[in-house]
Amino acid sequence: MPETALTQTGSIQLTGGNTMRTRNGWLAAAATVVLTAAVALQSSAASAESNGGVRVMPLGDSITEGTQVPGGYRIGLWQRFTANGYRVDFVGSQFNGPSSLGDHDHEGHPGWRIDQIDANIVGWLRTFTPHTVLLHIGTNDVLQNFNLSTAPNRLSTLIDHITNTVPTAEVFVAQITPLANAAQDSAARTFNSAIPGIVQSKVNAGKRVHLVDMHSALTTADLIDGVHPTAGGYDKMAATWFNALRSVPDSIGNPTTVDLLANGNIESGTSGWSAFGAGTVASNTGTVHGGVSSLLRSGRTASWNGPSQDLTSRLSNGRSYTTSVWMRTQSGTPTGKVTLAVTANGTTNYITLAQGGVNSSGWTLLTGTTTVSWSGTLSSARFYVETTAGTDSFLIDDASMR
Repeated sequence: MPETALTQTGSIQLTGGNTMRTRNGWLAAAATVVLTAAVALQSSAASAESNGGVRVMPLGDSITEGTQVPGGYRIGLWQRFTANGYRVDFVGSQFNGPSSLGDHDHEGHPGWRIDQIDANIVGWLRTFTPHTVLLHIGTNDVLQNFNLSTAPNRLSTLIDHITNTVPTAEVFVAQITPLANAAQDSAARTFNSAIPGIVQSKVNAGKRVHLVDMHSALTTADLIDGVHPTAGGYDKMAATWFNALRSVPDSIGNPTTVDLLANGNIESGTSGWSAFGAGTVASNTGTVHGGVSSLLRSGRTASWNGPSQDLTSRLSNGRSYTTSVWMRTQSGTPTGKVTLAVTANGTTNYITLAQGGVNSSGWTLLTGTTTVSWSGTLSSARFYVETTAGTDSFLIDDASMR
């Protein structure tokens, strides 16, 4: 069958553990938590995992460990690393999280204060030699009302011990997450207010230290018990860490070229694909471009109805992507179009990634390179294939967005 290649290039800018207080008193997050094998893996330094990537140490208390949601923010952070092509190796003496978390190592210690982390930090750093440290600590100092007036000094000393032991490491220091108790959250805010000055003093001394505002990333509605985040709250932490890391060159290395589309070659049936609008998607083995199957989109009632994928968690702001989709109609000669619908700050913008005439006599390659960027908070990004007019059924195969 004849094949046609249509190319488009462009650039588009879019604007757009811890101690828990309950009604019945204080509960130590360091208390025993029963975890089934299907939910979490037991801690074991001997279970350390390594993929040879950039060594990142998640460091802190039960919020790093993931109390209430085993794995905590590390789950969403790992997913963002892999989706965006970053090769990262979590390191630390602790080990927990669900089986879906690709690397379970960390240095999160439920119930620990700044001084307790500081008493052990040099040994951990010498053992695991991280290139990047994610530090979220101080919550237990607040909850235990432990010499709060000197907590900023203790944090400053801890940062010095980190930068002196691993002087080339990138150290990200977070302002601690909110607390539901108003008095405790006020104390947390007071503690947090000292952190920017501490970080700036280290930067002025030539240290590789970076401030991360984690307190503003969450609200008390994101807390499951007044202290620890819900799964959604932990994912907000993951997004905040990820954005901070990407803002510092080489803190997590450089991304490799990764295909954002799942099952782009359509060799796993309809997995990863859904029908956007009316109609259905189905695996087709009668007419294929490559392999043994293609994707049939039928039952369309509007030109924009097409096969789609949700890329919200996979896109990188300001990055250039090359899109390729092989397309063929069952009848008719419409203009095929590959579109990315990006919603940021409540406004949806439609980006044409590639387009060109298609027909039923052969496969046509729609391809283009586009820089995608947005202002504000990205809430949705949908990739889909459509036609500019008509409702012809069509096939796609060997699709990619890299």
